[in-house]
Amino acid sequence: MTDTIAKHTHPVDQQPPLPRLFLLGFQHVLAIYAGAVAVPLIVGGALVSAGKMEQSDIHHLIMADLFVAGIASIIQSVGIWKFGTRLPLIQGVSFVSVGPMIAIGSQYGAPAIYGSVITTGLIMILLAPVFSKIAKFFPAIVTGTIMTVIGLSLMKVPAGWIVADTLPHNLQGGLNYLLAFITLATIIVIHRFSSPRWRPVSVLGGVIVGTIVAQLFGATDWSEVGKAEWVGVPTPFQFGLPVFQPSAILTMAIVGLVIMTETAGDIIAVGKITGRPATKRILGDGLRADGLSTLLGGIFNTFPYAAFAQNVGLVSLSKVFSRFVVTASGVILIILGIVPKLGGAVAAIPTPVLGGAGIALFGMITVSGIRTLTAVKWNETKALMVGVSISIALLPAISPNFYDSLPNDLAMIMESGITMGALSIIVLNLLLNRENNGHIDESLDDKNTAVLDPFQKVETDKQLEVEVQTMAGV
Repeated sequence: MTDTIAKHTHPVDQQPPLPRLFLLGFQHVLAIYAGAVAVPLIVGGALVSAGKMEQSDIHHLIMADLFVAGIASIIQSVGIWKFGTRLPLIQGVSFVSVGPMIAIGSQYGAPAIYGSVITTGLIMILLAPVFSKIAKFFPAIVTGTIMTVIGLSLMKVPAGWIVADTLPHNLQGGLNYLLAFITLATIIVIHRFSSPRWRPVSVLGGVIVGTIVAQLFGATDWSEVGKAEWVGVPTPFQFGLPVFQPSAILTMAIVGLVIMTETAGDIIAVGKITGRPATKRILGDGLRADGLSTLLGGIFNTFPYAAFAQNVGLVSLSKVFSRFVVTASGVILIILGIVPKLGGAVAAIPTPVLGGAGIALFGMITVSGIRTLTAVKWNETKALMVGVSISIALLPAISPNFYDSLPNDLAMIMESGITMGALSIIVLNLLLNRENNGHIDESLDDKNTAVLDPFQKVETDKQLEVEVQTMAGV
């Protein structure tokens, strides 16, 4: 009876055995960790240099970040009332917010950052139902382009982990490239030659092997493990009560809109990959959870949160679609946030190792986008739409100073390749794709949930059935 129920349970709702659940969850934590701690390190370091923070405060920023990321991921995957997609989406601090937060903190201090973050969280919650209505503007040509843009635009992140200017001396001179290559090669070998049971943990295996090799070369630093305390619960408003500075709030509100656009893209991407496409309700609940996470971030002295694209890539690579795996990741992140010694141990993993894993993860996002685009009935106009959108998205990645001459607030939006690529393909689709006028991607309407079940034989939409079954590995 249990086996029968399991066979008819959507892969997103299936729950692996407990040991395997936490093993797969830990793999997601490794994928998110470098990106999660990078933002508090960068922002905290900048505020220390500006005299607005003490060096010892950075450790609190990291612990608070992990703690709130865990709570946010649980909300997103489990779902609480109208908050959360109930999809395998990991939440982490958004890179988009780094520049504005440094500017706000350097001028007004940390309390102004958190006042603007709290306000932005509330704005995001209120706007979620309206913002979710963009779902009808996402046919395959749009979703495929956005997924491709996410993967290509974010490839600079693992590249930065491999060749960062802040790499310690013992990770330079070619060792950084070697560690990244060994990690990536291990992931490919495990995924290609291991049994199906072990393929889902290929990224974890690559990171472990890469870290062992780094240890053999003396390129790991475990000193933070000894220095860290065993227990340390993040304290709300540790830097004082929030300050609500109007100009800071306006700047951060714009950031919030950018974050909502990126998260919408990630929700749509993971929906396509798992075979549970994003309806308007799912998008609204996911964006509402994004706002709640950002609100909690402001309370616990951390930053705005968004869905992490590298974990979308991991879902695609591992073919493990269970949202409860992400729930387990959330529990692990909370533990890392309140047990600093464990966080110190994970922090000892060299960033080039994480960079090698990131190449595989972001590459899978790109491939998922290309796979979605294969369902498009191509003509020259559609090819132009996709080509222009991808090119616009890649401009800031190829030329980092491309928008420097623009006003700061406008440049902040334009420099997000994901946002510009998404907006470009949405607008071009509305203007040029006549095939979708009046009935744009009806599969995203809540009334059409029947066609979203990958286990039903829907005679009216064979193409969607084949696509969903392929993605779900059925």
